Amino acid sequence: MNSKIKIARLSIFSNTLLIILKVIVSIITGSMSIFSEAIHSTVDLLASLITFISVKFSDKPADKEHPYGHGKYENISGVIEALLILLPAIWIIVEAFKKLFIPHEISSPGIGFLVMAISSFVNFLVSRKLYIVAKENDSIALEADALHLKADVYTSLGVALGLMLIFFTKITFLDPLIAILVSCFIIKESIELFMNAFSPLLDTKISDAEIEAIEKLINSYNSVYCNFHNLRTRKAGSKKYIDLHLVMPKHLTVEEAYNLACNIETALQNSLANTEVLIHLESCKNDCTTCDHFNNSICQRKTSKSNSTSA
Repeated sequence: MNSKIKIARLSIFSNTLLIILKVIVSIITGSMSIFSEAIHSTVDLLASLITFISVKFSDKPADKEHPYGHGKYENISGVIEALLILLPAIWIIVEAFKKLFIPHEISSPGIGFLVMAISSFVNFLVSRKLYIVAKENDSIALEADALHLKADVYTSLGVALGLMLIFFTKITFLDPLIAILVSCFIIKESIELFMNAFSPLLDTKISDAEIEAIEKLINSYNSVYCNFHNLRTRKAGSKKYIDLHLVMPKHLTVEEAYNLACNIETALQNSLANTEVLIHLESCKNDCTTCDHFNNSICQRKTSKSNSTSA
């Protein structure tokens, strides 16, 4: 079992325990903010299940029906998770507004504070581990799951602080007010997640920093080719795809041009992890300096070989 699947299982386990705990305490205390956190954790559990399924499918190798692999399962997972976060957050805001103008008693806020503090600590540990594995595997699905739990860390701390204030001030309208603030934060996070997950489904280019690194590496080989153009990039899950047209000196043999292109492909794959490179070779039609350089080199090699044979 790979690290992606292991950490996805851990997220499912932790979310299940926290949901049970939050539901019990929300019933005991009657707190809307704790109930909103229970809903938030339920959404997190659904997201974790989707993440678990998506990382299993995304790691499948390319096949006849999916020649580019299954990486976009992770992007689809991220989009679904973003929507799963958004809808309950809107519902919580509606319900909290109703409670805002109807006084209600909060029982045992101290217990609620303790549970929220425990929830925040557990989610901090799990989300930190998720982020590490997500970065190691460049997984948008795991990153989305980590984002859920990171949001839960902040919202749980906010609810805990609100319950502490209610305990000391007895101002109960703080409870639905905090629930609204928590939901607004969740909505913001869900929109950001949606944009990050959805972009690769439209074959959006990879980051400007990565493209700059690609161009810099290709330019470092400018003594072996005439020029390059039509550089295109995209991403599916953790897999990056690069293709470009490379203009080679016109008098090179097919084997020589192929070997030079292979060197550049290998350098790009070593520079950017989990990358597939496709180079289309073209022959230079102009009398450029690089072509002259290669023509002279080839002539020198042929002359040297001919002299050696004659001798």
